[in-house]
Amino acid sequence: MNKRGLGARLRATALRRGRLWVLGLGAVLGFSLTAAIAQQRDAHHTDDGMPPPVATFSILGYDPETGEVGGAVQSRVFTLTGVLTADADAGVVATQAIVDVSYGPKGIALLKQGLTPDAIIKAIWESDPDPVPDRWTKQGRQFAVINLKGETATFTGPKATTWAGGKQGKYCTAQGNILAGAAVVENMVKAFEETKGHLSLRLMAALEAGQAAGGDTRGMQAASMVIVKKGAGVWLNNDTVLRFQVDDQENPYKELRRVVESWNASRAKGGARAVKPGQ
Repeated sequence: MNKRGLGARLRATALRRGRLWVLGLGAVLGFSLTAAIAQQRDAHHTDDGMPPPVATFSILGYDPETGEVGGAVQSRVFTLTGVLTADADAGVVATQAIVDVSYGPKGIALLKQGLTPDAIIKAIWESDPDPVPDRWTKQGRQFAVINLKGETATFTGPKATTWAGGKQGKYCTAQGNILAGAAVVENMVKAFEETKGHLSLRLMAALEAGQAAGGDTRGMQAASMVIVKKGAGVWLNNDTVLRFQVDDQENPYKELRRVVESWNASRAKGGARAVKPGQ
């Protein structure tokens, strides 16, 4: 074979190898992209078209010194609207896992009627008609209640995704599902009881302690906190002491911690104060 023929053959071989390399790279990139899309889809969809369970851990707490009551929650979902329902004339309700958002308002209404948290859990659970039993069963619901005395109750349905459960402490209750284990809620209660300072700092410490114990096994994405007390919010006739929400963040704790500390710093300087008649 002459030099010209040999050169042409070598160029053809190199071209074929180049095409194979490009095809191989394309296959790898395509697989990676497909996997990434599938992972993102898993966080927001299920195969049956239903939304994913709100794999969550939450803490409800009361401060007997201030009379404030509140809750905080973290989950691997885009946003946490509907999980915490708070009313300064009643208390706080958390509803998660196979969520029925109506549990929040129903719980508040029953608190205003004077029912105990235990009685409210029983009444709401038993009256749930379980309208989507095959795909969104009440057997997977999880919810908790705290009243204005700091009395609590928590419930985890038998079909809530493991690990799922709750733990009650002094003036608090922690609960969660799809967690690393029981240590998550145990650490949350311990942190709440041992942390000093404003209720917001105690709720924040509880969330962070839950995450340190493994938290939601799917990861982090959103967090929120609410605290209420009659007439204790900023300005006039405002019962919301604070309401913070962090959506779609790689580390929602970092931003929630920043906001909580900033709010407390402002409060220490005389900001975030209520306006009361006669003052």
